[in-house]
Amino acid sequence: MYIAGIDIGGTKCAAVLGKCVDNNIIRVDIVDKISFKTKSCDSPSAVIDRLILGLESILAKNFLISNDLSCIGISCGGPLDSEKGLILSPPNLIGWDSVPITDIFEERFKVKAVLQNDANAGALAEWLWGSGFGYRNFIFCTFGTGFGAGMILNGKLYTGTNNMAGEIGHVRLADYGPVGYGKMGSVEGFCSGGGIAQLAKSMVREELQSGGKVSFCSSETEIEQLDALIVARAAAKGDNLAKAIYARSGEMLGRALAILVDVLNPDAITIGSIFTKERNLLWPHAKRVLSKESLAISSQVCDILPSSLGDAIGDYEALAVAADYVANN
Repeated sequence: MYIAGIDIGGTKCAAVLGKCVDNNIIRVDIVDKISFKTKSCDSPSAVIDRLILGLESILAKNFLISNDLSCIGISCGGPLDSEKGLILSPPNLIGWDSVPITDIFEERFKVKAVLQNDANAGALAEWLWGSGFGYRNFIFCTFGTGFGAGMILNGKLYTGTNNMAGEIGHVRLADYGPVGYGKMGSVEGFCSGGGIAQLAKSMVREELQSGGKVSFCSSETEIEQLDALIVARAAAKGDNLAKAIYARSGEMLGRALAILVDVLNPDAITIGSIFTKERNLLWPHAKRVLSKESLAISSQVCDILPSSLGDAIGDYEALAVAADYVANN
């Protein structure tokens, strides 16, 4: 049995072909894939056309046709309407306004297409094949271009009344701070690649204007070039300001985790992308705040884990959407 995955992200997009070993969704092997930078296309329609052509080429390369697919899973940053298959103006995908993405793929391939936001899709992927396997109440948090939470509660994906559950990135943690999800001081503002870059620009500018020196930014003219990776590399070399930038992000991550732990009482939370790569810079500070802010009786039974799927999660999360549909229909 074959399934396909379409991953639409603010940074990159991919089309993936997966094979369910022995027709069982518990093991899915990636057969083939294509990927490209989202910004290499100048419009949503150009991105979609490239994904369609990519999936068609993968099928042809592997001597398959669309009828060989059981389902096409699509993962994309929210907000979106999963029931109607609409992408609804995600903040990290400018111009994607009410795009009927499932209709487009169903029309082209004559196969059922299912849409989920990237956090829900990531939760399914980690729960089925990654660090969330075996947990009954499990949360997956994205920590990349944006920050959102996907939730498996009592063994089922929970999406809320109108598919908007888990948008913790929109929650305000401070009156002032980096802007994320259109809100100053939000979880996404502090805990995302763009948010860390904003923190860096603010803290570096303050340091330079006070007469200090910054090893990873020699003058104010270089400030706009700063990003999360530049800061992480400097922190790894021991730069105190770079470490302080990640410490601030980690503290706010701890606050966000405390909210999830106190409200949902999960037995595990997995955090992907930047957290998985820079765990040593973030986790000590997040752990301290989580211990302070959450109920001990709840935090003591909750494992905080890095993603075990790592950089491949974008490929697996779209396949997980398809696999979940096949398993339940």
